[in-house]
This record gives sequence, structure tokens and C-alpha cells, in this order.
Amino acid sequence: MPKVFAREGEAFQITLRKFKKSCERAGLLSDIKKNNYFEKPTVARRRKAKESRRKALKLQRKMRRYNKSF
Repeated sequence: MPKVFAREGEAFQITLRKFKKSCERAGLLSDIKKNNYFEKPTVARRRKAKESRRKALKLQRKMRRYNKSF
């Protein structure tokens, strides 16, 4: 659990924003959303394969864009 210490005279909104940012960096919200419901192992494998395919295609497009000869 991320901890945020408020400085003396610091507004609550600023402290809350720091806390939200630290939670986002820790990946808490994505973990909570991911574990919100049970996912069958086969569905999880398909989702992971789809994500990896998407990342590979994105990397290929990026490499193609930067390896063009001028």
C-alpha cells in the first residue's frame, strides 16, 4: 500500500493527487480491475497471446518506420 506524507501547510488536494499517482505507479488499480472477476485459464492464455501479438506487431511497425532509407 503506497504511503504519502503531507507536508506542513500542504493542501489536501495536493496530497490526494500524490497518493493517486503513487497508487497508479504501484499498479494497484489495474490489479484490482484484473482480479475483479474470475477468468478461466484458457481465456487468460488467449488474452495474453493476443496482447503479445499486438505488442509484436507494434514493435514491427515501429522498426519499419525507423529503418526506412531516405
